[in-house]
Amino acid sequence: MVEQDTIKLLRECDAGVKMGVSSIKDVLEYAGSGELRELLDKCKEEHEKLDREIGELLDEYKDDGKEPAPIAKGMSWLKTNVKMVVNDSDHTVADLITDGCNMGVKSLNKYLNKYKAADEVSKDITKRLINLEEKLTVDIRKFL
Repeated sequence: MVEQDTIKLLRECDAGVKMGVSSIKDVLEYAGSGELRELLDKCKEEHEKLDREIGELLDEYKDDGKEPAPIAKGMSWLKTNVKMVVNDSDHTVADLITDGCNMGVKSLNKYLNKYKAADEVSKDITKRLINLEEKLTVDIRKFL
């Protein structure tokens, strides 16, 4: 049970971190403020670092991980592009990223509760990812 919950939790983190990187990449070019661009870039790098860590753990379990749901990824891309065409401001970038982070935090907490038997390493990674998303929402509030 521990191994199965661990793998399932790591898969959800894998999908979440990939979604986060993708979302940041989608809005990065629209960030007008150097400070906002720097915050997003730093967070993207932290997500990529966690992605590598998650990938290594999944490799140990001989698991390929999980890609974000194509519908969720497509809807996110569409929402981002429509909103940015209408208003390509730092406010819009911060609004989109805040929404994405909030959804990520909610999902990750749900999976953390669902896969209680997961090992402490995978739980720690999940918590670090949650903290990363929460920190970004706080850091970019001034652009809302």
